[in-house]
Amino acid sequence: MTEVTCNLEAAGIKDSQLIKPFSYINGSWHSSETQFPVINPSTGEVVAQVSNADVAETELAVSAAKGALKMWSAKSANERATLLRNWFNLVMENQDDLGRILTLEQGKPLAEAKGEIAYGAAFLEWFAEEGKRVYGDTIPALSSDKKIVVIKQPVGVVASITPWNFPNAMIARKAAAALAAGCTFVVRPSESTPLSALAMAELAERAGIPAGVFNVVVGSNSRGMGQVLTQHPDVAKFTFTGSTGVGKLLLTQCATTVKKVSMELGGNAPFIVFNDADIDAAVQGAIISKYRNAGQTCVCTNRILVQQGVLEEFTEKFKNAVAELHIGDGLVEGVNLGPMISDKAVCDVEKLVADSIAAGAKVAFGGQRSEAGELFYQPTILTGVTNDMPIAANEIFGPVSPIIAFETEEEAIELANDTEYGLAAYFYSRDIGTVWRVAEGLEFGMVGINEGIISNAAAPFGGVKQSGNGREGSKYGLDDYLEIKYLCMGGLDK
Repeated sequence: MTEVTCNLEAAGIKDSQLIKPFSYINGSWHSSETQFPVINPSTGEVVAQVSNADVAETELAVSAAKGALKMWSAKSANERATLLRNWFNLVMENQDDLGRILTLEQGKPLAEAKGEIAYGAAFLEWFAEEGKRVYGDTIPALSSDKKIVVIKQPVGVVASITPWNFPNAMIARKAAAALAAGCTFVVRPSESTPLSALAMAELAERAGIPAGVFNVVVGSNSRGMGQVLTQHPDVAKFTFTGSTGVGKLLLTQCATTVKKVSMELGGNAPFIVFNDADIDAAVQGAIISKYRNAGQTCVCTNRILVQQGVLEEFTEKFKNAVAELHIGDGLVEGVNLGPMISDKAVCDVEKLVADSIAAGAKVAFGGQRSEAGELFYQPTILTGVTNDMPIAANEIFGPVSPIIAFETEEEAIELANDTEYGLAAYFYSRDIGTVWRVAEGLEFGMVGINEGIISNAAAPFGGVKQSGNGREGSKYGLDDYLEIKYLCMGGLDK
């Protein structure tokens, strides 16, 4: 029997109806014969037993989205905007509860979780307005008896698979654009963090989003459900956030029906500190960029490249700042570093650190699991790192900072670009010439200049190389959810 097993009152959750242990399909809550547990990574306790949907429910969700498409796309942009605005308002009214649900299932500190809720809601607000600005074109024709008109129409049913590290925002970022464009939406969230997605569905229903427009299917059969979402002929577009390896597999599956696809995949972000940087600002930027969500972020700093002239100063100040981080249960006040998502995730980080130490890296701080619990890893700094060591060559996805020394600007750019990934990069310099040369030389889709946090709804989020394709957010964020149609009108001179 599906049930919520945690003490909601103790967790500070006021609206118990926001925790739903069922899939949401065509405006109804669907139960299944089997369940799977959602585990609090901070405590190991079961938060809820959730109904385990499978292939049949996924196909039902796609059918529901297909059935609602004509109705939803026929609504005016203003009508859709009003409903998205209602959804935004409800999310912000319930920000504290949503943040606590997120912390319970994912582990990040409550302040971070509430920040994610606001970040996700910002996309609902942004695209509520941006959907009103889907402009077409008229093009001068080659003869006087013709007119050329270009219009944009919704691509159709959109399917999505989203990760556990941002279980609210990754859905909001995709669904907001899809719904604003006139598409309907089906999402399979990670089975590690389904409750945030289902809470969003509850609020979508309260906001008046019609049945079938927004559907959430939760289940542990990732392969089978993923095959439906990537190969079903009624799905016109597929959007994914996750690892590059999985993304490649899903791209291959989407090719069977030639779907429109957008991918936000892995990263290996360099954080470059030049000799002329404001070192105190660089230290704070690195702390925010690296240790947010315990380093489990695709755009978080992966390698810290520091010019020799400030290497000693930066390392010492960075170590002092890391020492001030408080690790523990995200619901405890004052904690700013939570657990990792699973034992496998911790083991992966442990191996990267051990292999890099064997290759010559030195532990300057941390370097092992924390006494806070099995899934907590100490904030860690490694020095003496080179770009070919495992900790630098691979996406860490954990709270470890490898520091790499460099001599020249050209060397820094070469080291930064020496990766198959190209999602985000950061650098600190106060010289305007350095700023322009380095910003243009970095092979990454997003660059933070004297700034450690770069994501917002007004900016285009996405990468190059093997970090994916497409952009989310900004005025460009609707493009992947629209088709361009060319209309040639003839016989107009008669």
